[in-house]
Amino acid sequence: SKNISEEKLERQNLHAGTTPEIRKSKLKRLINSKKIVRVLESHSPLSGLIIEKLNMPSNDEFIEFDCMWSSSLTDSTLRGKPDNQSVEYATRINWINEIFEVTTKPLIFDADNGGRTEHIKYIVSSLERIGASAIIMEDKIGLKKNSLFKNQKNAKQDSIKNFCKKLEVATKSRKSDDFLIIARIESFILGKGIDDALKRAKSYLKSGADALMIHSKLENPKEVFAFSKKIKKFNEKVILISVPSTYSSVSEKQLIKNGFSMVIYANHLLRASIPAMINSAKKILSHQKSSVIEKDILKISEILNLIQK
Repeated sequence: SKNISEEKLERQNLHAGTTPEIRKSKLKRLINSKKIVRVLESHSPLSGLIIEKLNMPSNDEFIEFDCMWSSSLTDSTLRGKPDNQSVEYATRINWINEIFEVTTKPLIFDADNGGRTEHIKYIVSSLERIGASAIIMEDKIGLKKNSLFKNQKNAKQDSIKNFCKKLEVATKSRKSDDFLIIARIESFILGKGIDDALKRAKSYLKSGADALMIHSKLENPKEVFAFSKKIKKFNEKVILISVPSTYSSVSEKQLIKNGFSMVIYANHLLRASIPAMINSAKKILSHQKSSVIEKDILKISEILNLIQK
């Protein structure tokens, strides 16, 4: 529109802020209105601001990230701890509160396996109260081992019966259907194949899951596409989520074509920041002055503008 600035509108929107109820309901509306919802990992208020403000022109429109992802991997890494649930849920949820202070976009919470069944209702309650839009729980048990490790020898998958109980507790605990309960299926990660994945998917949907995340550590999307094709025959309207950390060459157009409604770029901002910090530190140490990195880093004035409202 003439004389309308996209950047100005974004700034006004951020300045106006939001409420937990408005933020919570955004994700469901996005899923219903977009071909694919684009989600990017946010590990800090600063990364949340980057996601909030970034948009780019493409084919006569602006494209952007629609939602934030609170990753247990990046939350742990940021604190120098292993990705084995060593950071408590309460700590992570408090961190989300800080992200929410400076953003308006919805957020999905990575809850690993959700912990004990008896505690799930408190996690759901806390997330819903602050305005998170969804929780994802994986069907593993025991001490967490990141799914992208090649060796999953000691990793165990939960029984269908027990995980369905977790889903039922989660759905009964929420105050609004706008808060989504998402089941993450680890069958491919543990080498159990598509039949096990499909059996679990059908049971999880019947137990109240609003969406399914099918995980894979292959370098191509072959098995997740085979899964999506078959589960769509069972339930054409099922919401499918892809996390292409290992099969990163897959395009969003391919995901849409194969029935996926959401893509989560689950750890990329933190992964991008680490080599940049190491490289800058090495150059300062080597040259014993900081001028050698000035051309590679953000100007102080740009940092001030980034956080200015």
